[in-house]
This record gives sequence, C-alpha cells and structure tokens, in this order.
Amino acid sequence: MNSEELRKLFIERGALLQGHFLLSSGLHSGRYLQCALLLSDPKIAEQLGKALAEKLKEKPDVVLSPAIGGIVIGQEVAKALGVRHFFAERENGKMVLRRGFLLSQGQKCVVVEDVVTTGGSSQEVIAMADLKGVKTLSVLSIADRGSGSHQFKVPFESLLKIQIESFNPADCPLCQEGTPAVKPGSRTQK
Repeated sequence: MNSEELRKLFIERGALLQGHFLLSSGLHSGRYLQCALLLSDPKIAEQLGKALAEKLKEKPDVVLSPAIGGIVIGQEVAKALGVRHFFAERENGKMVLRRGFLLSQGQKCVVVEDVVTTGGSSQEVIAMADLKGVKTLSVLSIADRGSGSHQFKVPFESLLKIQIESFNPADCPLCQEGTPAVKPGSRTQK
C-alpha cells in the first residue's frame, strides 16, 4: 500500500476527522487521524503491520508500543516479524512496562506507534528502553502528521506523511471562533 492509497483509505473509512480536536500532545487541530477505525478491520491491520515491518533494516528482539494507540499496530508488526510485542503504559505520569512484560539488557527493540505528531510518546518509550539497557533500532508509525518537530535519535519511518496543522491552545483559531474542542485520543491532557 503506497501513501496515496493509505490517504484514500483514511478518507473512505471516515478516519480523517474534521472538527476541533485536543491532541495528546496538548496541541489543538482541525483534523484528526483516527487509526483505530482502520485497524478495526483485521485485514487492513495486518497489511499495515506487514508494510511497516518491511521498512526495517534489522530484525528486533521485541516490538514496543505506547498504549493505547500503538497496541494494535505494534502487535501486527510483531506478528509480521515473528517477535514478541510489549506495550508501555503510563503510571504516575511515566511510561512503564506492566502485566509481566520484561526486557533484558542487550535486547534490541523497535518502537511502533499509530500516529506521530510531536513524537512525545515514542520518546518516552525509547527513554524507558534505554534505562533497561535495550537498544532502540527505529521508530515506525502508520502516519506522521508532525511538522518535523519530532527529533528521534534513531531512524523514523512512516507509511504516510501528512501535513496537518496544529496550534498551541492560546493561538488556536478554532478556539478563537468559539468552536468546542473534543478529545478523541486515549491520553489524558497534561
């Protein structure tokens, strides 16, 4: 699936939303990529997972994803690679592994997300892996809606690069128009 086919799929499946949205990063936007609508179709999820796995130059020991957005696509990438998948959750504001997930020093991982805007969640997962002595090979995402503001210390690949403007709340034209904002994502505002 090329980027134009994926862009059309977002539109056909109603997964490119229009409105006034509060993003996990704390920014506001007039458009939102709801990957969960694509990933709810197992065939599409599998296809996207395989496409992301093909972007890797080196096979990891494990796939790591931030919960909740990265869980489904992380599992599909892990399945395509034939490795395990663990997801990190926030506990007291910090990404941690729970549910018996254990990493070993010297392992190699790839971080998989659904959508990257600022890269904050992926950066937190990389930092968690670093503390455990796990080397992150790369970050993969279905969509990169960032403006290049994310600065990963490892290679970053996505299936779709899409410019979607984001605003600081104080500068948001939708707020200034009085349009109510909604939070469609999974993370509580900072």
